[in-house]
Amino acid sequence: MKLTQTKLILLTSLFIVTFDNSSFFRHVLEIYPFSLGNIGFLASLFIGLTSVLTLLFTFLSSRFTTKPILILALLVSSLTGYFMNSYNVVIDPIMIQNILQTNVRESTDLLSFTLFVNLFLLGLLPALFIFTTKIKQVPWQKSAITKIRTIGICVATVIVMILCFSKFYTSFFREYKPLRYYTNPTYSVYSVIKYISNRLSNTTKAITPLGEDARISVTDTDRELIILVVGESARADRFSLNGYSRKTNPLLASEDVISLSSVHSCGTSTAYSVPCMFSILGKDQYSDSKGQSTENLLDVLRHAGVNVLWRDNNSSSQGVADRVDFQDYKTSAVNSVCDIECRDEGMLAGLQKYIDGKQKGDILIVLHQMGNHGPAYYKRYPASFEKFKPSCLTNQISECTNEEISNGYDNAILYTDYFLSKVITLLKHNDSLFETAMVYMSDHGESLGEYGVYLHGLPYTMAPEVQKHVATLFWFGENYHINRNSLRLKASQDFSHDNLFHTILGMMEVETAVYQQDMDIIYGDGI
Repeated sequence: MKLTQTKLILLTSLFIVTFDNSSFFRHVLEIYPFSLGNIGFLASLFIGLTSVLTLLFTFLSSRFTTKPILILALLVSSLTGYFMNSYNVVIDPIMIQNILQTNVRESTDLLSFTLFVNLFLLGLLPALFIFTTKIKQVPWQKSAITKIRTIGICVATVIVMILCFSKFYTSFFREYKPLRYYTNPTYSVYSVIKYISNRLSNTTKAITPLGEDARISVTDTDRELIILVVGESARADRFSLNGYSRKTNPLLASEDVISLSSVHSCGTSTAYSVPCMFSILGKDQYSDSKGQSTENLLDVLRHAGVNVLWRDNNSSSQGVADRVDFQDYKTSAVNSVCDIECRDEGMLAGLQKYIDGKQKGDILIVLHQMGNHGPAYYKRYPASFEKFKPSCLTNQISECTNEEISNGYDNAILYTDYFLSKVITLLKHNDSLFETAMVYMSDHGESLGEYGVYLHGLPYTMAPEVQKHVATLFWFGENYHINRNSLRLKASQDFSHDNLFHTILGMMEVETAVYQQDMDIIYGDGI
């Protein structure tokens, strides 16, 4: 078959808008329902998006680039369309960062038969059609004129659509900006470009020192041993310590723990939240660029002479532990507790030996959990923790009921309860030599099907509360000098990831100009 370059581009654009933008049009219909009054505007969106794609493809096309660009667009659109339809996520710059920083083990949780069928039908088959189609060759002068004419028609079409339905587009662009996040593949391409731009700018920046004046208070004669557990996708409302009807924290309930019921995250993804929660910048000032170019909490503790160790059973420390001791526990070569995957509990093996080997100085140990990483919640806990049944036993959660998804998620919380109780047991063993404490704080929450949304990672402004409201709790050893009743009175106050930086410095009794006592959950006056 032979087609002109323009016809091939137009056919591809129509195919992508028709078959790969169902998520976009579904969200549009929630705001502009299909009716006689809206039908013209809805048609204009279809025509306008087709024109925009045709414009972009035409602008980038040439004798040698047309087919590769169209094939790549089809493959990308089929994949992004699948994930947006299945999990109601959007592919923004932070999601691109998550994708690139996700390890192979986590990626396999997202693979499914449905994904491959979708990729085959909406990606590979149309890509094969383009590959085998011959493009009619014309003199370059005629080709240039055709390209200019096509671009002009596309621009004119978009302008006419906006002018004819200006009343609708005024609200569409001003009041419902998040809708553009679902256009496929335009927003994902924009996100990739923005992510690359941010990363390139980061490579030219030197790391700004922070808290180089830090030192342990001269009045601090006792050694601190604090274990900071960074949770994964743990919602505050799924902890029975916070009033959840299911007993998801039976072991922690028997310990003297203080659970903070109103803590909110810095972001909605691991790649953003983890470096943000260790940063001094706080949510309002934090960006990936600033965070990567400024030292963090662990650096300040290092300046003060604290022994810092990061053990990771997740994707990575997201750059937080680049300048302290780091140990990867995601493989059986290091982690001694592995079955279908390596367990968080394995990070505790040999930890007592590490503590015994530090004869001087305070110790902070960070344990980064796999926790409740979705969508394969059933993999996040050993079979013995299958308490809430039936649970979703597939990574294709769209095939499960919300009850089954919820059961699997709660079983993973139950395993975190067990893991944290083991951390407390380890700390109790060291009570005679240290002031011991455990801090647990999740990086973000998780959607479990509420409003048709799953997983996490939506832009913060449009993310539901459950993706931002995170589980947080404290435990203190017998010799740790703290007014527990005072902290309990603050348990329902509003806190956030912004407070972690100053709270850990306060617990470690570190003196530095960057410490702000009013941001300290324990020693501050509250918010």
